[in-house]
Parts: sequence; C-alpha cells; structure tokens
Amino acid sequence: MEDLSWYQYAIIGLTFVWSGFVRSGLGFGGAVLALPFLLLVVNDPLIFLPLIAMHLIFFSTLIMIQSTRNQAPEQLKTINWAYLKRSMAIMIVPKIAGVIGLLTLPPVIMSTIIFFIVIAYAVGYIINRPIQIKTKLQEYGFLGLGAYVSGTSLTGAPLIVPVVAARVEKHELRNTLFVLWWILTLIKLISFVIAGIDLQLIHHLWLLPCAFVGHVLGNRMHNYLVEQETPTFFRVLGIALVIVSLTGLLKSFVFG
Repeated sequence: MEDLSWYQYAIIGLTFVWSGFVRSGLGFGGAVLALPFLLLVVNDPLIFLPLIAMHLIFFSTLIMIQSTRNQAPEQLKTINWAYLKRSMAIMIVPKIAGVIGLLTLPPVIMSTIIFFIVIAYAVGYIINRPIQIKTKLQEYGFLGLGAYVSGTSLTGAPLIVPVVAARVEKHELRNTLFVLWWILTLIKLISFVIAGIDLQLIHHLWLLPCAFVGHVLGNRMHNYLVEQETPTFFRVLGIALVIVSLTGLLKSFVFG
C-alpha cells in the first residue's frame, strides 16, 4: 500500500471508520461492507484482509474484557458462552477445511448461493415474519457452510448471523458474535502467517485509531438499537443483512 496519493489514504481511513462503525454497531459486516470501497483504491483483497482481521481481533478482545469484568448480578450478561461452545463444536471442522482450501464449488457460485439464502432470511426479519431455524439439520448446515466460507475468506458472517440470532437473546447477539468472530478470525490470521501474507503491520499505526472512532460511534448505535422493541431491532438486522448480501454479490460479480 505504497505510493498512494493523499486522497486515497483519506478514503482508506474513512472506510476503516465505516468498518469499525458497522462491526461495533451490529456485530458483523465490517469486512463485507468495507472491502468494495477499499478495492476501488487498491484492487488486492490480501492487502486489506489482514488489517481487517487484526482489527476484529483487537476490538473483540476489548468486548470480551468488558464483558468478563461485568459480573454485577443485576446486569445482564452479554455473551452466551454455552452457545459459543455448541456452535464452535459444529464449525471447527468445516472452518479448518475452508482454511486449507478444500473447495467443492467455485467461490463465486458458493457466495452467490449463500447471499441469496441470506436475503430470503433477511426479508423475513424486515417484514417481521422471520424464517424459523427449527431443526438441528438447518442449524448444522448453515453454521457449517458459514464456517467453511469463513475459512476461504472473511465473508461467512451473513450465513452465521441468522442462526445465532435465532439461538441467543437480543442483548447477547452482538457480543456473542464478537467472540465467535475472534475465534474464527484468529484461525484465518494464523493461515495468513503460515502462507507468508504481509500483515501490513506499519499501517495499523494510523488505521487502528480510525477503526476505533467507528467502534465508539457503533457502540452508541448498538445501545440505541438494543433499547428498541424487538421487532425494530430485528428489522434493522434484516436490512443490514440485505445490504451486506447485495454488497457481497456486487463484489463477486463487479470487483471479483
């Protein structure tokens, strides 16, 4: 990421503010909603994915520290550790399979199928008639495929979010997702190191503060959403999922 003009650096900085805002406000979407803008500046996702991954781990760690310190009995716990253990038991094998590249379908076809499925789920949230995940087969299938895609890229969130949203309480959703992303992203980041991908460490000195500004603003939005009625919260969640999915489709067919 060298030899860029000042306005290109400005666009990258603002995009990381946006990424931090989305990630903190909703608990997902920071990568998918930022990459299309970043790729307009430098059309190489391997430059930005390590940056986004390390930011996600950093801010997820902050969330975990805040949650574990908050032990007051009168306050609601914000991480569903029981479901985290259950979901990781389902996802760990397909996640590793995705990391080592055991692809069964071309990435564009796989992503297209996933995003269309997620849009169908998201529309249900928007019209307040969410599709229910009632069977273990549905749960295992969506979590497994989402983990597999997360292993091949960082875009498995749209498939995982509807399942977790159906299994945890509203106030637990964002922070439970944060811990889940921490685990999945750490596995991916280790794969970057093994593959010899440049982690762009020098650029964290100025991009991490940008993401932190977005994180603070996103926290305020999250607190507002949690205070709203449940249908309002999930309607916003559904709209966000549609935007994430459409952005992912655009990225696959236009930038891919």
